[in-house]
Amino acid sequence: MDQQDLKLSKELISSYKKRLEKEIIDRSMKLRMPQKKFEELIHNNNELIKLKEALKQLETESDSHSKA
Repeated sequence: MDQQDLKLSKELISSYKKRLEKEIIDRSMKLRMPQKKFEELIHNNNELIKLKEALKQLETESDSHSKA
């Protein structure tokens, strides 16, 4: 994967992660959940956890490509 592909992948995953977090917040607010509860939902959401891991992996790949 070249630098441009890595950058695009990071942007797409990051964008999706932000939309998912916003959706969780919006739904939680509609349900009038306490802020602490929806922060916990975001922190423990399996899909968000996987997205964060993917972003870390892409960042590591990006760093290794830029040093090469």
